Amino acid sequence: MSNVMAVGGVLAALFAPAVATEPVVTPAERITISVETVNGSGCPAGTTQVSTAADNTAFTVSYSDYYVLAGAGAKPTEFRKNCQLNLRVQIPAGLTFAVSQVEMQGFAYLQRGAKGTQLNHYYFMGSSSTGQQSHEFNGPYVGGFRTTDRAASLVYAPCGQERNLNINTELRVDAGDSESGTSLMVMDSSRGSVRSVYHLSWKEC
Repeated sequence: MSNVMAVGGVLAALFAPAVATEPVVTPAERITISVETVNGSGCPAGTTQVSTAADNTAFTVSYSDYYVLAGAGAKPTEFRKNCQLNLRVQIPAGLTFAVSQVEMQGFAYLQRGAKGTQLNHYYFMGSSSTGQQSHEFNGPYVGGFRTTDRAASLVYAPCGQERNLNINTELRVDAGDSESGTSLMVMDSSRGSVRSVYHLSWKEC
């Protein structure tokens, strides 16, 4: 290959028009999310709040009475709790969204030999449920925890249809072979920056 052809190929590569990428779409108007129904021992009435980010890229679920206990002094029913939320998401016409990533934050105090588990899954009403994500923590463990689950594939709400979003979470703690003491896990917004953040991906219909 001649030097002229080689130089020409390099110049063509340098000055070739850039490949167009799909623009990032977010609603110009603030979206609203309301809690339609709440069920579960982890979220008694009045203990759960939902707020949306100013740029419409995420929403946050906060809890004020979501904890589990096992071991000394714990009741037999306190080792497992769950929360099921049915959310109505009002969005502008011509757009749809999917949950792209979930971040769960909390606090754990696990005795040696104890184990804690945090589970999460979500889906649109009338659609197939997403796979359940779970994370385990082994004692001894004292401190905050944070988990991140990214969607393997984006499942968008059907365009032009109002489909509520269901969110199911669960906490468990197993005292295991710990000899004494109490183990606990908490998702409680009163303890600081403890929350669940659901990141959104948008596209035009």
